[in-house]
Amino acid sequence: MSVTVQEVINRLTEPAGRLESTVDRVVAGSADAIVHGIAVTFAASFSVLQRAVQAGANLVITHEGIFYSHHEDGVDGMQASSVHQDKIDLIQSGNLTIYRFHDAPHRYVPDMITQGLVQALDWEPYIDTYLPTAALVTLPGELTVQEIAEDIKRKLILSYLRYVGNRGGICSRIGITVGYRGGGAHAIPLCVNERLDLLIAGEGPEWETPEYIGDAAAQGRNPSMLLLGHAASEEPGMACAAKLLRELFPQIPVHYIPPVPLIQVI
Repeated sequence: MSVTVQEVINRLTEPAGRLESTVDRVVAGSADAIVHGIAVTFAASFSVLQRAVQAGANLVITHEGIFYSHHEDGVDGMQASSVHQDKIDLIQSGNLTIYRFHDAPHRYVPDMITQGLVQALDWEPYIDTYLPTAALVTLPGELTVQEIAEDIKRKLILSYLRYVGNRGGICSRIGITVGYRGGGAHAIPLCVNERLDLLIAGEGPEWETPEYIGDAAAQGRNPSMLLLGHAASEEPGMACAAKLLRELFPQIPVHYIPPVPLIQVI
């Protein structure tokens, strides 16, 4: 039995309820298209779209926008770029429909993207609570920031992490916040109110939470902070979305396609 893009969207977004204001939408192609294969990714980069076409997928579900901006109107002057046009040509030649799945997964209970990271770290047995925009974990034993960082790098296959604070500090009470939730307005109250030993975040302005953590360290106080990067913190959650789609639509091939890491260290 044929399944349309809209039917996939309906099933995928149902747990989130109705969103009054959202960036989630079909950003290319048609909601009426029949789905032959699904590719799920954190970011629908040019190379990811190429791999989706090669895999036989005609529906791409991406967490982030496809044209370099949170909002789909993109960047001023972008339309004059050959990079932009070549991406459009690839979408059209591949008969791709692209659906932005950003706000809905964050409205799952618990937040699908946060839970995906917790599961990837094998920390779900140690969860104290899931907050709407964070997870709180109490790890057993006495682990240092350095030991936790090495464990995270191994499990997420990361070549490096950035940190602020005391790498030899003992950590038990840990806060986890994904994506761009590492900014001061969100992360600093989390550190204070939950008495964290360690904050694990995707990213945020470097002059906000990292400066607070740096001042705390200079005063001999916790917490420390590990910065995973936006993509690394949210990719496991999109892998969970792919798993869910396989359960919802077992008759449709579903591929999780991780983006190639963009930012390298030289």
